[in-house]
Amino acid sequence: MGLVTMTEMLRTAAAGKYAVGAFNIVDYNSTLAVVRTAERLKAPVIVQTSVKTVKHWGASTIVAWMREIAGQSPVPVALHLDHCKDVEYLEMCIEAGWTSVMIDASAKPFAENLADTKRAVAAAGPAGVSVEAEMGRIVGVEDDIFVAEHDAHLADVDEAVAFCDGLDLAAFAPAIGTAHGVYKGTPKIAFDCIEQIAARTGVPLALHGGTGLSDEVFRKAISLGCAKVNISTAIKYAVIDAFVDYHAAEGQYEPLKPIAAQYEAVAGLVERNIKLFGGEGRAA
Repeated sequence: MGLVTMTEMLRTAAAGKYAVGAFNIVDYNSTLAVVRTAERLKAPVIVQTSVKTVKHWGASTIVAWMREIAGQSPVPVALHLDHCKDVEYLEMCIEAGWTSVMIDASAKPFAENLADTKRAVAAAGPAGVSVEAEMGRIVGVEDDIFVAEHDAHLADVDEAVAFCDGLDLAAFAPAIGTAHGVYKGTPKIAFDCIEQIAARTGVPLALHGGTGLSDEVFRKAISLGCAKVNISTAIKYAVIDAFVDYHAAEGQYEPLKPIAAQYEAVAGLVERNIKLFGGEGRAA
């Protein structure tokens, strides 16, 4: 199967009442851990890259990793650009080889958000690339952009329906009470909002701010229409903590050993989440 768009994998997931894990990688090692774990579990998977990660490594470098690691993979793997606010940068990633992109103009008024999203869809369509869009403002930090709690707001169901109408979206990310980063309290998830938007738009929903949610919240959100679940902060913690903990325990200056520990930490995290989201064995 190798590199594919998100469209078919998310439609299948939504119909089957499970979700595809979308994991924000930070380097080659974490990319390898995500894809190899998905292969071992026979699960579809989404490898996500933040804009700052792309800028750090370079678009051509990341695409080269993905073609090497997942180009001939037996499971479907999407390379997804996460939370891109610049349509021109999004177009560059499409040209470089991303199979899926997210345009995030959610901070703009409805009409401007819709206009930017239409531009993204127009750029992605001819290239056979899938698109995710967002509505509402999700609290927390994503790609160094901070949204305070008093500035966050849930997506309006009627506006979400009007937004998605006529757009060819692989995924839609409405703000439903989750947060990017680490939760400082118990999140209040608008499950009714998830259910209504999923039913009325027919578009698979993306659940952002997945790190720190309870298993029960995940299962309920997935059952109501969330077919894509983002895991980013937990990956960052696994990468840093595994390296630091290994060095603290062993006191060695052999870099490949803590790098191996990072791989195992990310692989374990990915495995737990794929199984929790119901993706295991769904690659066929």
